[in-house]
Amino acid sequence: MRLVFWVAFWVFLVDQATKWLVVHWLDLRTLHEIDVLPPLLNLRMAWNYGINFGLLGDPSGATRWALIVVALVVSGGVIWWVRHDPPGRWGYISAGLMVGGALGNVVDRLLYGAVADFLNMSCCGFENPYAFNVADIAVFAGALGLILFTGHSDKAQKAP
Repeated sequence: MRLVFWVAFWVFLVDQATKWLVVHWLDLRTLHEIDVLPPLLNLRMAWNYGINFGLLGDPSGATRWALIVVALVVSGGVIWWVRHDPPGRWGYISAGLMVGGALGNVVDRLLYGAVADFLNMSCCGFENPYAFNVADIAVFAGALGLILFTGHSDKAQKAP
């Protein structure tokens, strides 16, 4: 379980540090866009009031608090799950990614009322209209890892 904590801690720290750097130090909230390596990597300020791709996006306080509660419940559920059904090293890492990313976005909702998204990537003539952040990457990778690296009991693998 220590691995879950440390992975979550570092994901949370990197997520919040990159958000502070981009939103405040580079002042992306005012500039709205900075081209880094166009079109592959650009910084585009987007305040996400909803979930992925702005779904359920509503700047009302009810939606904000509902999404905070959902993120905390899911994080608690993941921690409970890996405590009661130990998944192995990669499962713990995946759980830490998911929890750290979810908590990073919770802090955004508490501080700003929305999640600070700023990474935008496009390629090969396709212009991506969406932005994301380090926490989003961690949640996605963690969820994928939990699907891939959990639920395989030794008993099932040893059965003839």
